[in-house]
Amino acid sequence: MDDVDVTDQLRLGPRTSGYSPDGSAIVASGTYQVIGEVSERLLNALPEIVLVPRSSVQSPIMELLAQEVNGEGPGQQVVLNRLLDLALIATLRAWFARPEAHAPGWYQAQSDPLIGPALQLIHGDPAHPWTVALLAGKVGASRAAFARRFATLVGEPPMTYLTGWRMALAADLLRSSDATIDAVARHVGYANPFALSVAFRRVRGVSPSRHRSGE
Repeated sequence: MDDVDVTDQLRLGPRTSGYSPDGSAIVASGTYQVIGEVSERLLNALPEIVLVPRSSVQSPIMELLAQEVNGEGPGQQVVLNRLLDLALIATLRAWFARPEAHAPGWYQAQSDPLIGPALQLIHGDPAHPWTVALLAGKVGASRAAFARRFATLVGEPPMTYLTGWRMALAADLLRSSDATIDAVARHVGYANPFALSVAFRRVRGVSPSRHRSGE
């Protein structure tokens, strides 16, 4: 008797398997390699398992994903990858909208009419010589009112948040690229390696070079 591969028996399509194409439950799976300080900011805000009912996701993305998963046309994997990205975003948005999620301040502040745009400015151009006054002016608020609102919503002052964001970006660049420390420094808003090193040591307790070597 020939051996039969169970996987072949359960194969229902290009990327699907199961006992019946009309089963009552559909499970879609995908994986991400999320290594780095920036990713940790999100992962640390999530429990080990996030369960979001389908009714809570106000997006047609799951239906689109189900429609595309069996396709084999040109560029199909690219389409599926982008749909998976959107499915993840929709799921996280639905999760953080739940009271029990305890969404971090930096996430909740994204929807604030003053602090949201300021966070976008920081994230979009971390190397810019931002100051509290400059950010406040960009979003149309007084310096004092902006600083107070930022600290209340985000949980830390604007410049502290900016420094933390720059250090997370620098830490990832140091580990994931062969860019010089001078290049990393300039990319995240510091004039030279010495300035970056001082800030990096103060925030992370080690020098950029030691962080890069994994010490």
